[in-house]
Amino acid sequence: MYRRILVLTALGMGFSGIGSAQPLVIEKQMLVGTWKLVSVSNVTDKGVVSGEAYGPNPIGFLTYTADGRMMGILTNGGRKPLSKGWKVAPAEEKAEAFSTALAYAGTFTVSGDRVTHHVEAATDPNRVNKDLVRIVVRLEGDRVTLRTVEPVAWDDGVRYAYAELVWDRMR
Repeated sequence: MYRRILVLTALGMGFSGIGSAQPLVIEKQMLVGTWKLVSVSNVTDKGVVSGEAYGPNPIGFLTYTADGRMMGILTNGGRKPLSKGWKVAPAEEKAEAFSTALAYAGTFTVSGDRVTHHVEAATDPNRVNKDLVRIVVRLEGDRVTLRTVEPVAWDDGVRYAYAELVWDRMR
């Protein structure tokens, strides 16, 4: 009887971790380098996915340096060029260009499965002096998947629970 209890207890302990995902523990050096955007998806709280947040062919780069600096840029693929230089182009063209690109830079810190971007400069002035937290959902080889913590409001009128961005490390 005692042996049977020991075996059942051992089996129970062995299976207790199955199905419960453990958060990743990321270290800063694991992110250092330049990453190229693969995809951006917005996801509702009901799990509905919009896979073209930055159009069908988004372009983006995310760089983390060993000394704790970061910068990122995201743009829609296939953006129209301005008819004149960016300072003198018509207001409608500048509005379109602004609404199809996002860039920011600053420092970053890592804690557990979270990377926090401490924004110092940005194309969107509302992001300056803000902390943007990203969950590292997956980090496998040269691919990382980051998820926003804050809900995302998009121009399609839907309020998304989060955005998920997939990046490949550039070599």
